[in-house]
Order: sequence, then C-alpha cells, then structure tokens
Amino acid sequence: MKDGVRDSPYRPRDWLESANFAVEGVIAALRSERHLRFHLGTAVVVILASLFLHISLQDFLILAVAMMLVFYAELMNTALEVVVDLVTAERHPLAKMAKDISAGAVLVTAILATIMGYITFAPYLRRSFELGVGQIRAGDEHLTIAALLLAMAAVLYLKVRTGRGRPLRGGLPSGHAAVAASVWAAVTVMSGSPLLSGLVAILGVLVAISRVTLRIHTRVEVLLGALLGALITLLLFQLLR
Repeated sequence: MKDGVRDSPYRPRDWLESANFAVEGVIAALRSERHLRFHLGTAVVVILASLFLHISLQDFLILAVAMMLVFYAELMNTALEVVVDLVTAERHPLAKMAKDISAGAVLVTAILATIMGYITFAPYLRRSFELGVGQIRAGDEHLTIAALLLAMAAVLYLKVRTGRGRPLRGGLPSGHAAVAASVWAAVTVMSGSPLLSGLVAILGVLVAISRVTLRIHTRVEVLLGALLGALITLLLFQLLR
C-alpha cells in the first residue's frame, strides 16, 4: 500500500516500464484489430508517397498529425470495446451504443484525415505530372525522419508477427539496434565524413552490446534490427536523395 493506493502488478515502477506498457498496448491492439493494421500500412504508404512527391516538412507535419489522430481514435475505440466486454458479456443495447459511438469517432477522424491528406497531396500530385516523378527528390531532413519512422514501423510489424518478447525488452528484431543503425546510415550518407561515421558507428555498437549484455536481446535479434534499420535508410537515400 502506498499513499492509500493498493500496489498493483500493472502499476509501472518507473518511466521505462510505463513506456513498455504503452507500447505493449499498441502491439496488443495491432494484434487484435485488423483496421489498426490497415491504418499502419496506410501510414507507411503515406510516408513513402511524401518522399516521392518531395513534400515539405511543414506539410509532412500535417500528414503526421492526421495519421496520429486516426491511430489515437482506433486505440481509444479498442480500449472502450475491451472495457465494455469486461463489464458485461450480454448483448445490452447500451453496450452496443457505446461501441457504435466509439466506432463513429474513428470514422469521423478517418474522414478528417482523408480530407487533410487530399488537401496536402493535391498540389504535389499536380506538380509531379508536370515535372515527372523522375525529377522529384526528397531533402536529407525529410529522408532521415521518414527512414526512422519506417524502421520503427517495420520493427513494430515484425514484433506483432513474431509475438516474441516485450516491446522495449526483447523480441525480434531489436528496435534500439534498428534506430541506431538508421541514424548511422543517415549520418554516413549526409556527412560524407569517415570520422563522423565511425564515431556514430561506435555509439551504435555500444547500444547493441548493452542490449545483449543486459540479456534483453540475443545477438541475432540485435543483428537483424541493425540490418533492418540500415537497409531501409540506405535504400531510401539511394533512391530519393
């Protein structure tokens, strides 16, 4: 008992465990909700399209807000459905109304995101037809942000598919190694400096070693995570820079 509140195994002990619980919630929703997996795939397509169309960072922020709003609505809808099912297993009219209303909130948010996406993409689509897609390239900042987002999306998808480990403590592949390798690849391509690339590589190796030393990940999980992050980043820079 602490401050009059009974201790619970679900109460996080520190900020890392709190973040771990939050990511576990996202993965649990992805595993159980087909629509949320569809939105994740749509987000990947939107990120790739923003690169091909050379969307500015300001417009990309609008797209990011739209995507996060849809994810937020879907997560809240899933949480409400779980609570309703926990409270009652009967087909009660009020339970149906609660689920329908939360599903309606998702629909409204998705419509808003579609409108925001159309308004943002329309000028770039017109320009792409005028200039030709082959002449359109993305800037280094945009590529770096997109590469990190795609690497994290790939890690999240693989963790959902494999079902191994906890999101921030184990599982295939290592998200920390993927992000570290993505940063190394971006710095290497943008800077062109062997010294800077080597320093960032050392930091990435230290991150990987720490995950293995703490027995959070195996060597294979760390290696696959690093390869995933580096390949995604290098491929984007090779195609679109």
